[in-house]
Amino acid sequence: MIYFILALSLLIGFLLPAGNLQRFFKSLGNYWLGVLLYAVLAVVIADVIRLILRRVKRINQDKLRSRRTLAVGGGAALLIIMAVSVWGVVNARIIRTTEYEITVKKNGGNLDELNVVLLADLHLGYNIGCHQMEQMTEKVNAQNPDLVVIAGDIFDNEYEALDDPERLISILKGIKSKYGVFACYGNHDIQEKILAGFTFGNREGEKASDPRMDELLEKAGITLLRDEGVLIDNSFYLYGRPDEKRPGRGITRRAKPEEITKDMDQDKPILVIDHEPSQLGELSEAGVDVDLCGHTHDGQMFPGNLVMDFLWENPCGYLKKGDMHNIVTSGVGLFGPNMRVGTKAEICPIKIQFEAA
Repeated sequence: MIYFILALSLLIGFLLPAGNLQRFFKSLGNYWLGVLLYAVLAVVIADVIRLILRRVKRINQDKLRSRRTLAVGGGAALLIIMAVSVWGVVNARIIRTTEYEITVKKNGGNLDELNVVLLADLHLGYNIGCHQMEQMTEKVNAQNPDLVVIAGDIFDNEYEALDDPERLISILKGIKSKYGVFACYGNHDIQEKILAGFTFGNREGEKASDPRMDELLEKAGITLLRDEGVLIDNSFYLYGRPDEKRPGRGITRRAKPEEITKDMDQDKPILVIDHEPSQLGELSEAGVDVDLCGHTHDGQMFPGNLVMDFLWENPCGYLKKGDMHNIVTSGVGLFGPNMRVGTKAEICPIKIQFEAA
């Protein structure tokens, strides 16, 4: 019965109406997804080892097939599953700081340097709530930033998943920054039902954030850039790109990289926040100096982190593309399984030095 409840927890949470009971089952299901992944991996590895040992003639095959050997092997697998799962849950709640220093060979106007803190993938919802946001805000403010940017996936598909919207507004409003907090939306900043990674209730290609999501950001003092840029302190540009596949309400077509910079004074530094680290070459050729992204979670859970290099030119960390600096963060929050194994939750302080070419 316990296994049956665990296995069906995601489906039960999906079918229940919004409320505390739904929140319990959805949260339980997110933990179960992570445990299930490592249970499958552990069993597969154990069986592969057992098949190999059965071909080694010097090993006593009767002992290998004995109930005691099977019990010891099963117990070892169970301990490994539990240890990895517990570590994954604990590790996901530790927000670390990953620092970068880059030089942009342009005149920064009134600025010799700019301290930027990059955030992404908060995924506010069943996994991430007020506790993590308090920790994040404290770490951001400790950096004394000039500018804070959030590169998408602020929400986790369902506004109803927020544990306490008013308190979240108060916490996020506490982020201190000289020039403010700016954000772009990602592929999960949309109101739709989600079950095991599959979404329901929205037409293909349409992106419609819940108006309450937009309102929450506005009340929290976060400026949402919808395929638009701003000139800050007459010294540098900041442009926020919408999601590539779902550009958002009122946006029929996402601007191409060359269109982003067409009307800008390219003697000034140009910073872009873009949820997915794509079109890096095109952005560099268009004259963008710094491209700040998220989305990948660095794979979030082993062995997912091992395949990210095959999916993205820069899955996480720093990449120089032409004269452009690209930084991708593994993000603050989580999607799906409520664990991080082999990756880290992080904020990224970036010190940008300006030097006239």
